Amino acid sequence: MKILALKFKYLGDVVVMVPALRALRAQYPEAELHVLVAAEAAPLLKDLSWIDKIWPLKRDRGKARLSETMPIIKELRAERFDRSVDFVGNDRGALLSRLIGADIRLGLRPQTGSGARRLCYTETIEELDTTRHEVVRDYYVLTPWGVPPPANWELELAKPATPSTLPGGTILCHLSTSQRKKELKPETWAAIGQSLSASGHPVRFSAGPTEREQALLADLKTTWPDAQILPASASLTDFMALVAGARLFVSPDTAPLHIAAGLGVHTLGLFGPTSASRWAPPGDKHHALSGALCPCSGHLEQCAQTNRCIDAIRSETVLKKIEEVLA
Repeated sequence: MKILALKFKYLGDVVVMVPALRALRAQYPEAELHVLVAAEAAPLLKDLSWIDKIWPLKRDRGKARLSETMPIIKELRAERFDRSVDFVGNDRGALLSRLIGADIRLGLRPQTGSGARRLCYTETIEELDTTRHEVVRDYYVLTPWGVPPPANWELELAKPATPSTLPGGTILCHLSTSQRKKELKPETWAAIGQSLSASGHPVRFSAGPTEREQALLADLKTTWPDAQILPASASLTDFMALVAGARLFVSPDTAPLHIAAGLGVHTLGLFGPTSASRWAPPGDKHHALSGALCPCSGHLEQCAQTNRCIDAIRSETVLKKIEEVLA
């Protein structure tokens, strides 16, 4: 049997899918398990030995990329998959499912948008409500196939072979996310870093590769000139190797938080506009702090409130939690 799993979303979403993939592997131990993800997410899964093949597909919003996509679809069709499962159910995933043409095509039943998407699948399941954790929501998609829950819900990634360059015992603080409203102010990070350094803890600061994200590190350096900031990693694999060496990873709700959890690093997630009960990495190694209640929309770049929900997380609260975790 050949099974194809599709999740055409962001880096963090792909990591969150892994417990569901483990459940799928346990249910069909002799099957070939293939996974189709966006090209930028492929390095996350490439060294998981129980996945037989990763198919990376480039994506740009609003661009079909037919000249690059169609040869890959042709290769996928040639695999003659017995089953496919689309964990997202958006237009792209539904169309890819149909074009690849597995005998049994499972997907989410659309709650909004064109009902024609469901015609791309041979069977559908209603999307689980958003009060549940995302790892549970992904697993739930598999229930029509009688797949039992995974043995544990923890995230999993393979540690890179390249050793980390972090000093031993480093607390790695990651400042940036895809949305400004999730990010703590540089002065808050400065207060956290100064206190940790005064207590003898090695602390380093990182951010994403974009100009805006790197500017957060420059702002931190202006606020606290002694801050030890890290250069942007050349690749996702290099970033994973770096993170794997941290004693504790502290960040807002962002893909690197889930990557650190998947690598087995202890984490402290800082949640403002998003829910820790839905997005915090599961497991005893992982901890979370939440800000104030807030009505800001999930799609807004900035929190529309005068007092941002994330700013309700004070530096002293973060420091207290860090000491508890380290103990």
